[in-house]
Amino acid sequence: MPISEVVVTSLGDLIDKVTPTEPDPRTGRRRDSGVYRGDGDASWPLLTSLDTLGGTNPPHSKAELEEHILRNFIRYSRPYLNQGSVNEWEILVAAQHHGLPTRLLDWTYSPLVAAHFATLHSERRSDRAVWRLDWKQVHRFFHLPELALLIQDLEGILGQDRPLTPWALFSAPPKAQPFACMLEPPSINPRIVAQSSTFTLCSDKRQSFDHFLEQHGLGSALTKFVIPAKETARFRDQLDLVDVDERRLFPDLDGVAAEMRRYYS
Repeated sequence: MPISEVVVTSLGDLIDKVTPTEPDPRTGRRRDSGVYRGDGDASWPLLTSLDTLGGTNPPHSKAELEEHILRNFIRYSRPYLNQGSVNEWEILVAAQHHGLPTRLLDWTYSPLVAAHFATLHSERRSDRAVWRLDWKQVHRFFHLPELALLIQDLEGILGQDRPLTPWALFSAPPKAQPFACMLEPPSINPRIVAQSSTFTLCSDKRQSFDHFLEQHGLGSALTKFVIPAKETARFRDQLDLVDVDERRLFPDLDGVAAEMRRYYS
């Protein structure tokens, strides 16, 4: 099935559309199990920061630099990293949160947080998008547990004849077994906690995540909630009303300054 698109015209409309119509028979609660991602242009594919390194026309032009980028990050970041880093996966998560181009794709458990990132940059005149991913459907397809994987799960569950380290993934042959999974990061950064962050990890770094899923018949795992350009300001004001803003999502001085700059502009 193709990726479905749903137009939403207000924050309440978005919440209504992502709330299950019937309670879960096991818990009795109407809690959505999907994860969300906000994009500032509804026409954009789901590209990682590694995909866009070197530009988007075409994307993926510097995908082969992935290993060199992480190696140099490890080399130069040592004075600033906590001594408690578990392994290279944890370093990769930290690097992603500090802006290093990686193959990780950011998601959040909160549709409101996703809507925040979708509605930034008021000067844009494009429709915005809040993507929803049914990650459990993706896990079932690739024969993975219906659990958000932790860092320590990667080596045991996805590793086959050898542990799955970042280096093993980077050097995997083109015909290696494909996979996509959701990776739940450790709380190594206050922003991870504040933003209810999670990531997807994909074996393919040569196509966008939405195209990868469609290629494997998983287009139905994605829903694109489209925010019309004319409704962006309304969404933004509603998010401010419910305290979903930079000051809460970036709990530091940068977040305080970013909120003041946007709110009073």
